[in-house]
Amino acid sequence: MSEELQMIIEDAEDGMKKAIGHLEAELTKIRAGKANPTMLDGINVDYYGSPTPIAQVANISILDVRTISIQPWEKNMLQPIEKAIMQANIGITPQSDGNQIRLFLPPLTEERRKELFKKANAEGEHSKVAIRNIRRDAIEQVKKLQKDGLSEDASKDGETSIQELTDKFIVTVDKHLQAKEKEMMTV
Repeated sequence: MSEELQMIIEDAEDGMKKAIGHLEAELTKIRAGKANPTMLDGINVDYYGSPTPIAQVANISILDVRTISIQPWEKNMLQPIEKAIMQANIGITPQSDGNQIRLFLPPLTEERRKELFKKANAEGEHSKVAIRNIRRDAIEQVKKLQKDGLSEDASKDGETSIQELTDKFIVTVDKHLQAKEKEMMTV
């Protein structure tokens, strides 16, 4: 196998790994009925004029399965944190006692679970599309190499390797979705 062909396959594999990493990050943001500090990732607070992640202005801890505690390092940050959580629309109303904010996660209803399944499956589908796009681009590069003098056999071997990678990563996406579904069902 030529060096160029090997590079195309390695690039495709790297891209597919990134798609899986993105899927994992997105799935952790989908609430499965259990309190998880990553639910607050991506929520920024106005900290003296600059948007700052909540984790950088407060201590986030899990009190029990359905309760997240947010202890700001500065008392004057209570209001901005509450406001940021409300604006993020994560489906949880913050409750403040003057010292800390508590987020009580309601138990998941059947309807809410179905919504979350749909959201998780949509994320999985985005990842599959990304993986297939990477496959398409890699196969186009292999075909270009073939026009530039790569043998037909080597070209076919490269395409087969890329397809095997694609199949492997699609199965990985399905496994992640099944694990998330199982997590949502056991509450």
